[in-house]
Amino acid sequence: MAEKRRKYDPEFREGAVRIVTETGKPIAQVARDLEIDAGTLGSWVARARQTAGEGSGRESEYEELQRLRRKNAELTKENTQLAMERDVLKRCMVLWVK
Repeated sequence: MAEKRRKYDPEFREGAVRIVTETGKPIAQVARDLEIDAGTLGSWVARARQTAGEGSGRESEYEELQRLRRKNAELTKENTQLAMERDVLKRCMVLWVK
């Protein structure tokens, strides 16, 4: 005998996905609590992450690369300034010793 497929309204789906993402509980546990299949909830969560941009990975990698490049430029500039200060202090010390 074939099983009848259950239909879930969009509000229920969004609520279930929100429970998983906000509480950090495992999908299987939330699915048991809501009495739905874990695979179904897993696909809802994956779809929500993909539409939110979390699942793509490429954008987050690009953003991280841009952040690291900015940080590298900042540290390089800071290192250059420190090297200049060090050189000035060396010259002052030589003059002071003489």
